[in-house]
Amino acid sequence: MLQTPIGKMKEIIRNREAEWIALRRDVHHYPETGWFEMRTSAIIHEQLSALGYTVLTGSQAVEPEARMGVPDKDALAAHAQEVELQEGTPLAYLTEEMREGLTGVIGILDCGPGPVVCLRFDIDALPMTERSDSGHRPAREGFASACAGRMHACGHDAHVAIGLGVARVLSELREYLNGTVRLIFQPAEEGARGARAVAARGHVDDADYFIGSHVAPADDLDDGDVTAGTWGSLATSKLDVTLTGEAAHAGGYPERGRNALLAAASAVLALHAIPRHSGGQSRVNVGTLHAGGGRNVIPDRAFLQVEVRGETTEINAYMEAQARKICEGAAMMQGCICEIVLAGQAEGQHSDLELIRRIAEVTARDLPELKLSTEQNARNWGSEDISVFMNRVQAHGGLATYMRVVTPMAGGQHTVSFDMDEKVIGRGVAVFSAAVLDLMKGNDK
Repeated sequence: MLQTPIGKMKEIIRNREAEWIALRRDVHHYPETGWFEMRTSAIIHEQLSALGYTVLTGSQAVEPEARMGVPDKDALAAHAQEVELQEGTPLAYLTEEMREGLTGVIGILDCGPGPVVCLRFDIDALPMTERSDSGHRPAREGFASACAGRMHACGHDAHVAIGLGVARVLSELREYLNGTVRLIFQPAEEGARGARAVAARGHVDDADYFIGSHVAPADDLDDGDVTAGTWGSLATSKLDVTLTGEAAHAGGYPERGRNALLAAASAVLALHAIPRHSGGQSRVNVGTLHAGGGRNVIPDRAFLQVEVRGETTEINAYMEAQARKICEGAAMMQGCICEIVLAGQAEGQHSDLELIRRIAEVTARDLPELKLSTEQNARNWGSEDISVFMNRVQAHGGLATYMRVVTPMAGGQHTVSFDMDEKVIGRGVAVFSAAVLDLMKGNDK
């Protein structure tokens, strides 16, 4: 009896799953935050090249001027030197542009005429220090972060493994595909900084279908393994605010100072009192405030990291405008100068019901071992710059969805105790691959 494409896919997953789990652990051990993903990008570059993909890196993958929240050159150079010394770094695939912060990789599999299907996998870590005690499985088993102040605490290490797993499956099953597969390994998702730079290079402008996903905690969707789409996410703007005043002796000449700390304190209180919009949900948070250098000195500089969110792009724009006015007004009260830099931004978005239903049907038919969540198209109250891709695809008539693949998690996302059941990697590969096999079977164009 001839084996079906789905049967072949499942065989590949069974044979390769341990390899992908090892890859996830390697990426987890050497985490890299946004625009620093040099080693991670080099590994992706190496593996996609070996699988026969056309690979785009550096300024072919991202538009340099469209990047947001880019680290300074000295920090990038220092990280490049660190990466060169790390075990397992494929130096032959670590390009000069990667070393300069042009991270992220695009892999293209051309299978002739047919639809264009884009898949997105984010690859960056968070600026957190992971637990190192024996009660934490990654530490106990030797794959916890080896990099102080950096940690994969959201599951993007699994996304790298899932993406490269999908790349393997599709390369081995390309005879069944009609069209073009474009795998987007996106940098700098945290802080909503990277998608705009990838989209600006036009990588989704011809997409008929766009699929992204995130590993999700089982307690969020505890009645299934997969949800084929989510409804919406909050639009967001990330603002870096610098207030500059004038230092003075706090006892001798306080009248000569212009107090940036007081301006910042006024701004924080007023920001959290922004009147909420009647049109939907909104959020505001001041995550950091740094000011002052000594108890007897009028502080001449303060720095705040602020974020606002809105249920729609319009509500978020209202929140951002109010936040800017407040920071500028607080600075003016103390005679300070206010500089605001937009460090990240995501739009509101929604998944297309037509594509959700199709992926749900594929999952039910081809992956009966996975249970579909009853919460298909559930509301997503987070923010994600995948919205930039989705809205761009939908604007030209393509279909887009943002799936969830469920796994038990330890600690919770964005915590120092984060870990996951690694079986989610094989499930993720299966869902993405089965969807692509269905979308590219030759009946769409």
